[in-house]
Formats: sequence, structure tokens, C-alpha cells
Amino acid sequence: MAKKIIELKNITKSFDGQVVLDNISLDIYDNEFLTLLGPSGCGKTTLLRLIGGFETPDAGDILFTGERINDLPPHKRNVNTVFQRYALFPHLNVFENVAFPLRERKVPRDEIEARVTEMLSMVALTGFERRAVTSLSGGQQQRVAIARSLVGRPQVLLLDEPLAALDLKLRKDMQQELKKIQKATGVTFVFVTHDQEEALSMSDTIVVISEGRIQQIGTSLDVYNEPKNAFVADFIGESNIVDGVMLADRSVSFSGHTFDCVDGGFGKNEAVDVVVRPEDVDIVPEEKGHLTGVVTSVTFMGVHYEVIVDIGGFKWMIQTTDFVDVDEHIGLFIEPDAIHIMKKSKYSGLYGDYASFSNEFDELSDAESEADE
Repeated sequence: MAKKIIELKNITKSFDGQVVLDNISLDIYDNEFLTLLGPSGCGKTTLLRLIGGFETPDAGDILFTGERINDLPPHKRNVNTVFQRYALFPHLNVFENVAFPLRERKVPRDEIEARVTEMLSMVALTGFERRAVTSLSGGQQQRVAIARSLVGRPQVLLLDEPLAALDLKLRKDMQQELKKIQKATGVTFVFVTHDQEEALSMSDTIVVISEGRIQQIGTSLDVYNEPKNAFVADFIGESNIVDGVMLADRSVSFSGHTFDCVDGGFGKNEAVDVVVRPEDVDIVPEEKGHLTGVVTSVTFMGVHYEVIVDIGGFKWMIQTTDFVDVDEHIGLFIEPDAIHIMKKSKYSGLYGDYASFSNEFDELSDAESEADE
């Protein structure tokens, strides 16, 4: 069993009377890649800053390998932080940027040489030692920042949206790199992002946060396939979320039809939220469908089409490789294991209808949230 390295116990934090973290408890384990995921303003960066020592909690305790560290300054914690803006020294070359923390600690010269060389090799920057950091690309500067933060061998590395400034292809490459570096060093990574794909592709554990509270903790597969509530289902990937009623174990009624499902343990006739992922719906001829609807829009996404279908006034999204046309009447076939049942929550009714959906709207809100961070 992996050992706990950080324990957050009942942490509360407010700024100007506004509660940013509301009684949060979380265990972080040795050699874990843990991601704090949530929208702008949910409290994830504040949580990271508390672990780093840049903020102190109003209530609750932070334990590091069993010791309370609430009042320990950042430089005395065995924790390092990589910020969004890299914070490199422009007047020092690549080698000296990475060597800086070791020189501060008066580490012997030959050991500095060996450790910096090893770190630069790990982040694929061998041969860049004498380059000016200002001459490097964003991705290369990012790797210098990571090498510098790891050269002192911290037990925990905190990463605050470190890939946000990179273009899409570079981000994808760096996600793979970071995962490799984390495995190679065995350092615990605590990573903050509002990008769901980034979280799903990199993390051992995802902590989904909304409005200062933890909504769910689990592996990528857990939070994607078994979301705890409508917020998590909507935030991690696309989801059709409809009102349903559990008639009995493994039988649910929604959208005017009774379906077999695989969930149980709900009350008889309990009102529930039903999640069906867009990729889990099959388009069939009308007469073969559990549900029928009219196609209102079709967008080609490269590998698949994103189809919006009006079913009794509720807009569903379906992802399919089969082409259908706008105004076509289609049937939808949904297998029992494609249906996921969730208890009603304060987020019920807020998500999962694609009536106002457009990719542009999504991109706009992404751009705004990046500006807010």
C-alpha cells in the first residue's frame, strides 16, 4: 500500500469573506500523479498554494509525512512549484537556470554538474546547456522549469496549469513527457488544470472540484464511466443528462421509454439523473429505436460526426461515424451498460441538454476561463 505523503484535513479558506475552499479533506500518496480538475474559480489553485505554503488555511490542518506544516514557509517544505509563467532567470543560460537551486544550497560543483546533466537528459534538453533561455521555444522553456524544480529532488512537485500557454500539439507531447518524468523520478505530482482531456490522459487520480468542494475522487475511468453527479458527468466529457425514474433495480424509465440498465440500489420510483455518453448511442432506423427524434445539426469532427437530435424537445448529442442529414428522422438504440444512473443533486437540471450547443460557444468560454485564471 502506497504511503500517504500529504493529508489535507477539513481545510477552509476565504478571501474577502468569500469562501473559496469549503471543508476539504484529501489524501495524496507517494509516487502519485494527482490532478485537481475544475472550472475557473473553483478553488483548485488556492488548494495548490496551500500545499506549497503560499497561503495558510483559515481552518483545518495540512500534514506532510505526518507532520503539521500549516505555518512552515515554502522554502522549508520538501515541495517545489512549476508556475504557468515558468519564472526562469532570463540572464542565466539553461544549465545555470537548472543549477540555481543547487548553487543556493552550496552543493559541490561536480555533483551539480552530474545532477544538472541528468535532469537535462530526462527533459530531452541535452546539448542546450549553454543556450540562452530567452532563445528557447515555450515548450523548451517549460522543460527547463521542470528540470529546475526537480533537480533538488523534492518529494512533491506542484504544477499550476503549466501547459496552458502551449499550442495544442505541443501540449499533447508535453502531457506524455510529464507522465514519463513523473514515473522516472517517482516524485508525487499535484497538477492543476481545467482541461478534462489533459486530466484524463495523465492522472492516476483525479479530484473534481466545484464551488470549493470536492465532487468526486477517482481514477480517469471512474470519473468518466461512473460520475457521481450531473456536474462531474458534464465537466468530464460530453454527456446527455435526462430526468429518469428508477422503477426497480436494473430498470429505469426516461424520455418516455423503459430501459434495462445495470445499476441498482435506488428507491422504488426514485427520481434520478440518467447519463448517456454521446459515443454510446447507436443510430438505427426509426422503427428499431428505443427513442426516435429529428436531427437538428450535424458537425464533422474529423474522426466522427457530432449529431444533435431533438427527442421530445430535449436535444441529445450523438457521436457517430455514420452520416445522417439534418431533418432526418432517426431511431436511437441504447444498450443497458451505456446507461449510468446518478442520485439527484443540486446540479440536477443544469446540464446535459444540447439546446444551446455550439463548438464556438465552448471555445469562447474556454478562452474566457483562461483569461480568468
